[in-house]
Amino acid sequence: MVEALLANAAILLGLAMILWAVAVQIDDVSFVDAYWGGGMAVMAAVSWLRLFDPGPLASLLMAMTVIWGMRLCIHLLIRWRREGEDKRYARILRKDREKGRFASAALTKIFLSQSVLLFLVSSPAQYGILEASSLTPISGLALYGLGLWAIGIVFEWLGDWQLARFKANPANRGKVMDRGLWRYTRHPNYFGDACVWWGIWIAAASAGWWVAAVTVIGPLFLTLTLTKWSGAPLLERGMKASRPGYDEYKARTSAFFPLPPRKRSSRSREGV
Repeated sequence: MVEALLANAAILLGLAMILWAVAVQIDDVSFVDAYWGGGMAVMAAVSWLRLFDPGPLASLLMAMTVIWGMRLCIHLLIRWRREGEDKRYARILRKDREKGRFASAALTKIFLSQSVLLFLVSSPAQYGILEASSLTPISGLALYGLGLWAIGIVFEWLGDWQLARFKANPANRGKVMDRGLWRYTRHPNYFGDACVWWGIWIAAASAGWWVAAVTVIGPLFLTLTLTKWSGAPLLERGMKASRPGYDEYKARTSAFFPLPPRKRSSRSREGV
């Protein structure tokens, strides 16, 4: 297990270095978002390929991770090609660019840090695949995890698709997306991400209780990141500045879990 995980880490480091070299050449690190999903898919695939005789559970965990990761990777690559440099990364690296330290900052602040977090978050898939034997069946617990994963995939895919259609309409420029899934949660794609990885963690627990105990940090850290750190909070600061109606949308719409929109009280409508 330790040898396999170290080999996975070496592969991930090599991939990060190649992508960092590309980022330096084009002076843009924004495609690192695609590396997040694609890198997790790679970690699951190479873990599965290490098995002499992959069983049903290992194959299920690999498929769940690769399907999620490659969809996200392709979606974010297309978005990056369409929209160009992400303002978040431009802001993070602005001072380093001005001081001529773009290359070193891109390596340490973006690619290496992302690699460490990527390896951590994908630990349920890696551990579960490597621990599952050829005889490990797809248990009821694994099916429960698959169901939660499927809910996450639907929320993430549908939310991204609805947002892309909304932004493609010039009439919506400067407006707040408050339709479809976005009417019930301000971040359906983030909610979907969390469901996917909690689902993978639950399915991986079928390989052994110790797998669940050791890897719970993965989905837990991801959820905290999406809700409290660099996910929703960072995005919403930018939305508040660029979308005049965002405060009102924020007041009536759940931050994370999908819930019916809150109704404004008469006091709010009267400005009291």
